[in-house]
Amino acid sequence: MNTDTPADTGNAGMTPDAAAPAGDGAPTQLQWLRRQLRELGARPAHEHRVLRLWSQALPQDSGRRRLEDFMPARLRSALPQITATLASLARLHSRHPSQDGGERLLLNLFDGQTVESVLLPRGGLCVSSQVGCAVGCGFCMTGQGGLLRQLGSAEIVAQVALARTLRPVHKVVFMGMGEPAHNLDNVFDAIELLGTAGNVGHKNLVFSTVGDRRAFERLAQGVVRPALALSLHSVSAERRAALLPRAPRIDPAELLELGEVYARATGYPVQVQWALLDGVNDGPDEIDGLVRLLRGKYAVLNLIPYNNVDGLPFRRPPAERSAQMARTLHQRGVLTKLRQSAAQDVEGGCGQLRARHAAGAPLYWAPRTQPVAGSAA
Repeated sequence: MNTDTPADTGNAGMTPDAAAPAGDGAPTQLQWLRRQLRELGARPAHEHRVLRLWSQALPQDSGRRRLEDFMPARLRSALPQITATLASLARLHSRHPSQDGGERLLLNLFDGQTVESVLLPRGGLCVSSQVGCAVGCGFCMTGQGGLLRQLGSAEIVAQVALARTLRPVHKVVFMGMGEPAHNLDNVFDAIELLGTAGNVGHKNLVFSTVGDRRAFERLAQGVVRPALALSLHSVSAERRAALLPRAPRIDPAELLELGEVYARATGYPVQVQWALLDGVNDGPDEIDGLVRLLRGKYAVLNLIPYNNVDGLPFRRPPAERSAQMARTLHQRGVLTKLRQSAAQDVEGGCGQLRARHAAGAPLYWAPRTQPVAGSAA
């Protein structure tokens, strides 16, 4: 029976909504930024221009036209302060390049909290939507400490703007710290800006969730309709509940059905995410279940060998077993891709870098790691 219970927050002792940052009156919110621009005399075209240039990491005086020829004087004189405010939303604490071309970033937020973003090979960026997470996945470092607070919509876009100062970003996936479905307003505000002024194609915006009925309702209503990824990890409802103890209790078959309805409406196949855990979800029972669940569906299965996390009991399967599982599923009619999680050699598992920083452990353990000038380990 589906109970679809709301998520608990674990150690944080608060509901996801209670962990929200200040409302629209906070600089962390895109609505606050828009109001400030309007109070300075910005018309819609000016507002769009400021947010477009910021989200694309371009200077506010970009372009061939002189600002004084089209921008109100009050707004023009405030641009340096606006730029400083936007830059303060997410500052680079340290960079951790990987041999695979990925790069994990530790970011300082305005209130002293930290989150992680990951620059992916081939122009991708994985962003965080919360500080901490309420779902409490047993294999994820972020979930071990519960939910601390939500990220504001502007803080989410700020991760993209900062990353674009380092390299081009053409794809943004919401697969970093946090459960996007527990921060719907801020996540969808950020998605709308990134898919319009931010110049990211809609199918290159990927909303990832463990499954929440509210998320499926909002996805269908958005101006920008991103691709959808479902964090499944097991076809057994009992095993999935053990791995994701505070995810809504939606049966895997129903979860896939909800995702496929949205996928067919958008034309983007639903991406089924599967963290491969040695001896847990890589056996014949899961393979048979995946064939029953996914064969003939408008979906692609992403098998992602686990990033080992110190102190947690899970391990990555041997490489050949992972490859054989992918081959078997493909041969049995399931479109399957064997992915390699980016930045494995620099502890790229979600939340590991932040956890080391919070514990005062050294951050610079990899030979290619580059500290940011002026940051402390």
